[in-house]
Amino acid sequence: MQNQNKSLTKGLLILKSIMHSKKPLTANFLCQTHDIDKSTMSRLITTLVNEGFIEYVENSKEIVLSDIMNNISQMEARDKIVEKTRTLLDEIFYLTQECSYIGILEKDAVLYLNQVDKSNRVLKTKDSIGLHAPLHANAFGKVLLAYENVDFRTLDLKKYTANTITTVTRLKKEIEEVKQNGYAIGFEEYEFGLFSIAVPYFNNKKEFVGTLGISGLSARVNKEKSHELGKKIFNLVNPII
Repeated sequence: MQNQNKSLTKGLLILKSIMHSKKPLTANFLCQTHDIDKSTMSRLITTLVNEGFIEYVENSKEIVLSDIMNNISQMEARDKIVEKTRTLLDEIFYLTQECSYIGILEKDAVLYLNQVDKSNRVLKTKDSIGLHAPLHANAFGKVLLAYENVDFRTLDLKKYTANTITTVTRLKKEIEEVKQNGYAIGFEEYEFGLFSIAVPYFNNKKEFVGTLGISGLSARVNKEKSHELGKKIFNLVNPII
């Protein structure tokens, strides 16, 4: 039993190393890191591969997490983002009286992780949690384009309304304005009658995590007020310490 526990501990150490690494690892690297002999390492890696936790990169000796483990790790990371931004979403709603959102990048689109709307309006913004939106046609996507590494040439700049940006040149110009202003605005670019305002959100290590902001009816917020709210939301989310 003691030997089994030692093997389990070593296996979990290997799995944690692979999970926390931003690049594929090799068995030799893991041997040196954890001071495990090659035969034991080979046995542990084979077990983890057979159980579906890790896999080899095609035609190489490099090891990465399996799709299953990637999905689990991704879900845990997203749950942490939701938990850490819950209070901020409340504060953004109370500041603006508009539905607030947290969005992240997923497959060249905005993925909405959470939203808050505590208004008493009869007509409320639809539930968007888990839904995707194009990067070029709303404020949340523009913030992601400004702070994530996205190849503009791969984007499908589909036209949704007369206000939709449909050229890379114009989109790049707008993204530069987002970086300068600290916030992005989308005004009836994805759907008629809707606006969006978003700002970047960074963790305690100053690493970009995603985008926070609001969306609602453009009848309530004109372009001038959009800029005012953009500055207020940015100062709320990114206070000067």
